[in-house]
Amino acid sequence: MPEQSNDYRVVVFGAGGVGKSSLVLRFVKGTFRESYIPTIEDTYRQVISCDKSICTLQITDTTGSHQFPAMQRLSISKGHAFILVYSITSRQSLEELKPIYEQICQIKGDIENIPIMLVGNKNDENQSREVESSDGEAMAKKWKCAFMETSAKTNHNVKELFQELLNLEKRRTVSLQIDGKKSKQQKRKEKLKGKCVVM
Repeated sequence: MPEQSNDYRVVVFGAGGVGKSSLVLRFVKGTFRESYIPTIEDTYRQVISCDKSICTLQITDTTGSHQFPAMQRLSISKGHAFILVYSITSRQSLEELKPIYEQICQIKGDIENIPIMLVGNKNDENQSREVESSDGEAMAKKWKCAFMETSAKTNHNVKELFQELLNLEKRRTVSLQIDGKKSKQQKRKEKLKGKCVVM
């Protein structure tokens, strides 16, 4: 099967507890859970537009621990784009991304054309901030990747994060908007406008 499959694989990395699963679940399902449940590895799928046709955005939510180096390497070698998440409340979580970034460079070689987003999550917890936005931006500049702060809890920049990541893809046209058509929800909303619905 050719590599140019109908899947566009995005891999989410970061230390344990930075909110990787929360970001992914908020994006895919629109939900947020307060409790922390460690992830081994989960994959979520979302239909998106890709080179004027429809493909599947496959999001792999990886483990925050370093117990599974083989899984990590496999995720990197199969990934098309990467989201590196740290928590703005933990400088350590930003430090922990360095070896992951280095491994992406090692496995992927030329990362100039690979979409990578550095994401400072939990920006709703400003009072406990340990990493300033400027620090995140400086790191992103050093790594030649894009940067954004998000909050899975308040849904701040979550959809924007995935859209921005897809915008970084130069070899294909990938977008959350399916082929310029309105999403089913938008259509439904417009259909319902001006109509009474008895619940």
